[in-house]
Amino acid sequence: MTAGWGYVASFVLGGLVALAEIVSRYRDKPFSAIRAPGAFFYVALNGAASLSALWLSRTFGITFGASGNALLVTQVLVASFGAVAFFRTSLFVTRIGDADVGIGPSSILATLLSAADRSVDRRRATVRSQEVAELMARVSFDKAHIALPTLCLALLQNVSPEEQENLAGAVNALKAVNMSDRQRSLALGLRLMNLAGPDVLKAAIAALGDEVAATAPAPIGSQLVAGAPVPG
Repeated sequence: MTAGWGYVASFVLGGLVALAEIVSRYRDKPFSAIRAPGAFFYVALNGAASLSALWLSRTFGITFGASGNALLVTQVLVASFGAVAFFRTSLFVTRIGDADVGIGPSSILATLLSAADRSVDRRRATVRSQEVAELMARVSFDKAHIALPTLCLALLQNVSPEEQENLAGAVNALKAVNMSDRQRSLALGLRLMNLAGPDVLKAAIAALGDEVAATAPAPIGSQLVAGAPVPG
């Protein structure tokens, strides 16, 4: 591997690390999230961090104990998978007001990554609002809060006990909160979308049919009331 290809590989691997992080954060439709402009910026920024780490390791002769043909490969791997961790470190921490603020590369990178993450989150929020309104238009929370989560969990095969407990806690919280049946139905749908994705939720609603149907279907455009809490 030449030095030029090493930089290319470092950028690509660093970008893949960012893609994996996005996929893990937006589980309802991960491949939709990575098409957002903010996601491209996030990937490019992580790739640039990997390039910078590789350049630094080569410039200062950091070998990580490797030599010969394995040296460049080792430098590329360390730069690609360790760059984000390195650039998120702080040289020292100072207290500003009531918060501890890290001073160093982390302060710059964290701001940029937060902006990119917020962009992706806002884009997905708009789409999710439309999806959950359509999926839960005919669903009554009072009829569905036991059967619908149970069926979604049964359809999935890799839900951890912790995720099941979190879902049960969120449903119990919705039962106690002072919201209308429609508002709680939308909140339940969002929670189930996070866990199972919209396609599984749609299939579960279709399978249950009239057993979870509301007396009067809500308008498709209806959304959560402003300020209403969404447990979970």
